Amino acid sequence: MITKPGNLEDCHPFCEKNPVIEWPGVGAKDIIHYYSGWVLQREFVNWIEGVGYDLLIGREGGRQSYVFWRITENDNGTGSLRITIYPHALQNIPAAIRWIPHLTMIQPAMHSYLESVLKGFAWFIRTGEPIRKNQFGSHKWFSTND
Repeated sequence: MITKPGNLEDCHPFCEKNPVIEWPGVGAKDIIHYYSGWVLQREFVNWIEGVGYDLLIGREGGRQSYVFWRITENDNGTGSLRITIYPHALQNIPAAIRWIPHLTMIQPAMHSYLESVLKGFAWFIRTGEPIRKNQFGSHKWFSTND
């Protein structure tokens, strides 16, 4: 599911469209148009068939965050999707104090974002129906409240 081109249009509650530039494998690229108006490009730097991938995401020509997506098989034969983000947002803040805004602003916002994205994938896998905009609530960075 996560390797299907343009999959975010069916599964991501904050994604308006997900055009593909190149697909699949290392070097694959796509674009995420968020409902908030943000447009971010993803470039896939590691592709592990059946397991997941690593990617860089950011504005074209801008700073990039590192993200990895992994599917693991559970003991009961079901699978789990895990998404981990290493954001670039605080890299210009001294390391000694970087943890303060990370814990108070970035981490809570990214947690709610990832929770909605994971719910979107679970919804699509369970029902086969595309998710709706903000199906699990809006997000202050990635969507609008309408």
